[in-house]
Amino acid sequence: MFHLFDPLSKYKKIVEQINALEPEIEKLSDDELKAKSYQLKANPSLPEAFALVREAAKRTLGQRHYDVQLTAGMVLHEGKITEMATGEGKTLAATAPAYLNALSGKGVHIVTVNEYLAKRDTVWMGQIYDFLGLKVACLIHEGALIYDPGFAPAEIDKERDTTGAFLVQEKFLRPISRREAYQADILYGTNHEFGFDYLRDNLAQTPGQQVQRGYHYAIIDEVDSILIDEARTPLIISAPDTESSQYYKTFSRIVSRLEKGVDYLVEEKHRSADITQDGIDKVEKALGIKELFAPENLRLVHYLQESLKAYGLFQLDRDYVVKDGEIIIVDQFTGRLMPGRRYSGGLHQAIEAKEEVAVQQESRTYAEVSIQNYFRLYQKLAGMTGTAQTSAEEFDKVYKLEVVTIPTNKPMVRQQLLDLIYKTADAKWQAVVEEIKKRQQAGQPVLVGTVSIEKNEELSSRFTRAGIRHKVLNAKNHEGEGAIIAQAGRLGAVTVATNMAGRGVDIILGGNPPNSSESQKVREVGGLHVIGTERHEARRIDNQLRGRSGRQGDPGSSQFFLSLEDDLMRIFGGERLKNMMEALKVPEDLPIESRAVGKVIEQAQAKVEGFNFDARKHLLDFDDVLNKQRQAIYKRRQEMLEKNTAPQILGMLDLMWMDHLEAMEALRESVRLRAYGQHDPLVEYRREGHRLYQEMVAGFEQWLAENKGRFEQIADRESQIVKEPALNPKPYTLNPSSKVGRNDPCPCGSGKKYKRCHGK
Repeated sequence: MFHLFDPLSKYKKIVEQINALEPEIEKLSDDELKAKSYQLKANPSLPEAFALVREAAKRTLGQRHYDVQLTAGMVLHEGKITEMATGEGKTLAATAPAYLNALSGKGVHIVTVNEYLAKRDTVWMGQIYDFLGLKVACLIHEGALIYDPGFAPAEIDKERDTTGAFLVQEKFLRPISRREAYQADILYGTNHEFGFDYLRDNLAQTPGQQVQRGYHYAIIDEVDSILIDEARTPLIISAPDTESSQYYKTFSRIVSRLEKGVDYLVEEKHRSADITQDGIDKVEKALGIKELFAPENLRLVHYLQESLKAYGLFQLDRDYVVKDGEIIIVDQFTGRLMPGRRYSGGLHQAIEAKEEVAVQQESRTYAEVSIQNYFRLYQKLAGMTGTAQTSAEEFDKVYKLEVVTIPTNKPMVRQQLLDLIYKTADAKWQAVVEEIKKRQQAGQPVLVGTVSIEKNEELSSRFTRAGIRHKVLNAKNHEGEGAIIAQAGRLGAVTVATNMAGRGVDIILGGNPPNSSESQKVREVGGLHVIGTERHEARRIDNQLRGRSGRQGDPGSSQFFLSLEDDLMRIFGGERLKNMMEALKVPEDLPIESRAVGKVIEQAQAKVEGFNFDARKHLLDFDDVLNKQRQAIYKRRQEMLEKNTAPQILGMLDLMWMDHLEAMEALRESVRLRAYGQHDPLVEYRREGHRLYQEMVAGFEQWLAENKGRFEQIADRESQIVKEPALNPKPYTLNPSSKVGRNDPCPCGSGKKYKRCHGK
């Protein structure tokens, strides 16, 4: 007889063991529960640890882990990725494996997508950890905070805002040093804070300035956002260079006069912009030079290339906004503003020149690491998200992380309606307006997702003209996010949002705080309806938007309204559909609705995901070369630091490494051109990069040898200063028969009074 293998069967058996312990653990007093926790440190047991955490959660938060949450916890403990649907309680599920791994005393890091969540979870989940005798802290941009156990859980529970989330107040979080924070058993923080601390530690001048203490175990929340969507953005510590910003203004003026498609070509699929021969002639004439690509003009080519990207690939209110005279990047996957983040390689300056705001100086890189290579430092890595399966191949190939899908606690009843595809964008927008009018009149709440701020505001204008009451949520007005989301599930509510509302947001039917009578009415009219107005490049982002409805068995529905003029459809696969619609003589206002069309769209998305995966893999292949060099240099630097080596080397090693980073960046740009000569750029980069690294190491060794004598002299002087015992007691044995007064000079000759010297 044939049996289907259930990948979750092994977890179910352990869940049964955990459940069997519950009656016994429920009888323990609070003190006995803490004592049990201390005993586990000597001999950790998964069923006992998970049972203790569940009981602590019941007593502090009034929440009991579902069996599926315990299953998710075991998947995380094994160093895998758990895919859990929206509203299934990932935050609570992570507490059990975090507690179990923290029992080793080595520290557990829980990585969040923003600082608010880091603080919220430290206060919220901190009650469980503190109850079991563990310390929990969080990293913030300004420093670090530790959970203060001075307040009872009931008192904390009262501190909620209108969204139902905990208010993060200073009375629950006490400021501490970053070094102390890393000594905590469990530490929350964003990927940027952890990554930049790693870089800063490897620029420290003394061991006492270093804060981290190893890379034992990390759980990454919204793991696809951090390990995939942000993987192409390296973490960089830099300082302004003295290079003039005037060049960017000059090239911005030149490029603004070039004709797209004639003087330069833009390839949207590959996100590239390249000058043509006609364009080169015009640039050379504008600059008054004969040969743009001559060796002495390579720096000018750099300015030109970044300006072409700024004009050809980056759009205002889609990729960035102008706010208070600054260019602020918009996260393409979350729709949120990222103040303080800058495009690297001069692109940010080129955009500043394009938008005619103050052009900042270019920066010199002191240290850098990719997100991928930072998290590969951990001995054990795990992650959780609502959308991981469509990127399972990348998780496996890049991070060796397996994806396990966890079933929902209650059956999913959300309706996933077929996509509607229109010939023109205008016909699509009109159809969205009519659909929302109908649903609002019936009292059904609707969440409308847009891919950019520009489309978000355009749709809002159409709603206003059509008399549709609605709220707008985008990165420009994110201050009211909590209040808007809190009411998005009320009867007849219409919320127009960018990707901000697509991840980590729970929309409660009937509004929040929950209103049972209104909640029931919303259920009767179908629950929350989600409308997507454009497909995103990644299917994961679409699934995140759909996941806002139908949480925990609630009714709900979702549908996408698309057009052949949408960016994704236009760039990938749109021609095939266009021909199909023209052959069928479909009117503009009549949509196509079929599973076959849906498959074409998914194929287009899979194609884009493939392009993006290849681009990230390509970057990682290059970064791996530099990463091996980085680890070797950092290892040597740490050895020197611990030996209390003179700061003048450390200083010289840092300087040489900084120069090497610039040389490797220039090499990366130059090997791209070698592809035209049938040379593999990666092979060339490895070979040339190895040569540059050997030259740097040899240069450092030579400098050490040349200055060895000077350092020995310095060391001798310092040792003499330390050893000089001018006023210290000298070896001396006092004759027992001699009498010395307490205030007399000491017979040893130190110059001190006897009472302060040998008389002590």
